[in-house]
Amino acid sequence: MLAVAFLAAVTLGGCGVPPELLQPAQSPSPTAAGASPTPGPSTAPTVTPPPFAPPTTAAPDLVATDCRNGPSGDRVVSLLRGSGGVLPRSAGVRVRRGPLCAGDWQYTVLRVTGHEELQVVTRGRPGALKLVTAGTDVCTIEVRVSGPVGIRALACDGGTAGVPGA
Repeated sequence: MLAVAFLAAVTLGGCGVPPELLQPAQSPSPTAAGASPTPGPSTAPTVTPPPFAPPTTAAPDLVATDCRNGPSGDRVVSLLRGSGGVLPRSAGVRVRRGPLCAGDWQYTVLRVTGHEELQVVTRGRPGALKLVTAGTDVCTIEVRVSGPVGIRALACDGGTAGVPGA
């Protein structure tokens, strides 16, 4: 028993606060030794932040809004039924929300008869629309990394953060 206690004492004897965590004692500098104990003026520079002016208009990719010149809901459905290969021609589909545009990206929510709602993220001009992703969870790596803020807010953050008035 004594041997175990001795071994524990030897092993733990080197433990303690690591040297890099110890606060070195500050010794007064030679010029400060004769100085008065009252503090002098601060030598730290004062940094004044520039005045904040909120933007008067939002950048086109910060929020998703109704597409003025973007694709129609029918165009998104056509893409999914055609080259996208996501929807069969016989599926009953209605646009529930969108398309909402941010930059050259779009977000649309579709009601598909007999199925869950289908979220769709597309990009490009209406005549050259490209399917980014479609499904019940469209927060893919491509959307998170490349998508504009307004689309990421809809696809990844619950759907209303990037929509004004939602």
